[in-house]
Amino acid sequence: MAASNSGGGGGPISAQAAAALGEGIKLVFGRWTALQMAVENQWGGRDSRAKADQFGESIHSWFCRSRGPHYFEDLVDMMYENISDSFNADFEDNSVEEVAEQLLIIHEECMQSNYSSIEKLRNSHVQGNAVSQSRQIAADDDDSDSSDDDNGDASMMEDEAAAAPEEMVVDRPRPSKPVPDADGWTVVPPKHGGRSRGKN
Repeated sequence: MAASNSGGGGGPISAQAAAALGEGIKLVFGRWTALQMAVENQWGGRDSRAKADQFGESIHSWFCRSRGPHYFEDLVDMMYENISDSFNADFEDNSVEEVAEQLLIIHEECMQSNYSSIEKLRNSHVQGNAVSQSRQIAADDDDSDSSDDDNGDASMMEDEAAAAPEEMVVDRPRPSKPVPDADGWTVVPPKHGGRSRGKN
């Protein structure tokens, strides 16, 4: 993705689109695992939360005030620089690129008065920590119907188990009597899930 289409050369963004874009940036940042870890662990010091907010505002300003087109590489470079300066960190998980691409899509949609991505983010009820939040966003981005995700995951795991039962320890039959191995050691069946070995 080279550039976002920003309305034929980067015309001014409407107040409604700018407000929606600001909300979109906050929603994306709130689900960005690496950024949330940086804030929670105060990598940027005590004002890490304020630095994250300022980071979002600087991206919003870049989209709203700079003349387009808005290039992916420019946004990524700006984000890496901000993360380095604000949090003394370098996110090496490709999340910067993923977030930049998502923000460019949201900006492009806002320029066309299309707020579907923001609506999807707003309506995705995310529980738990930032890691589960990022998994939720990845699931929401899938175009397929995700209402049966839980059942799909369970059946997929069952299929994997059926395909390779010899690899699963649980499926191995236990010997009825402890049998000494080549070294003369006997594996004693555990009482509470651990393994202990005893010499014959």
